[in-house]
Amino acid sequence: MQPEKIGFIGGGNMAEALIRGLTAGTFPGARILVGEPRESQRQALASAYGVEAHEDNWTVVQECDVLILAVKPQLLTDVLTPLADALSEGKLLLSILAGVSTGALEAYLGGAPRVVRVMPNTPALVGQGASALCAGRYATSEDLRLSKRLLESVGLARVVAEREMDAVTGLSGSGPAYVYTFIEALADGGVAQGLSRDTALALAAQTVAGAARMVLDTGEHPAQLRDRVCSPGGTTIAGVRALEDGGLRAALMDAVGRAARRSEELGRG
Repeated sequence: MQPEKIGFIGGGNMAEALIRGLTAGTFPGARILVGEPRESQRQALASAYGVEAHEDNWTVVQECDVLILAVKPQLLTDVLTPLADALSEGKLLLSILAGVSTGALEAYLGGAPRVVRVMPNTPALVGQGASALCAGRYATSEDLRLSKRLLESVGLARVVAEREMDAVTGLSGSGPAYVYTFIEALADGGVAQGLSRDTALALAAQTVAGAARMVLDTGEHPAQLRDRVCSPGGTTIAGVRALEDGGLRAALMDAVGRAARRSEELGRG
């Protein structure tokens, strides 16, 4: 199954990432509609991807059978309430709103709306996203398969239980920010040891990308791969000891936990 048209309610960064992935694959921009209040963003999306951009969301909802809700959670009531009647069970709604449950969306819409909740992340902009999704009460297995295929156009996608979505938000949803901080700090360490900023940043970013690729491609546990780099009494184990002394592991675990709790708070309004 491939939808005739896909509509985006909101045209921000994550919507653009998904649009880029779809149009880079087999889905033509002419069959994508976007509702976006900012004129400059509408023009940018139409110019870059050939999509049909509208100031209002009503036209998008009326013409598309698959809709992607891509607005800030704080705007949910203002955006969704006027569209509730049009979002019938004949349409599939994918929501990328952090912390907002499928049950909450179903309550807004009434009836038996087909809702799939999604948590993507910003590396989808370069086709390297990590997304998780779960089905609402009325979504079908085909709805879930279609949603997963759409997300796989911009990276990896995994189906999870809804109770796991706040943890996903804390890990992969917010995770790119943790990794950017790590890359910046790694590069700063190189600069402190005499490397130029450009060289240090390039080496740091590629090191992180390469290490991540090894985890994904080999399927081995990160600890096994790390042990292979740590020669007895060598340079790497000395550096790893510094990370342990500095509490890096605990700090990252706490970051995931705090972000997950914030996702829960957003879901409670």
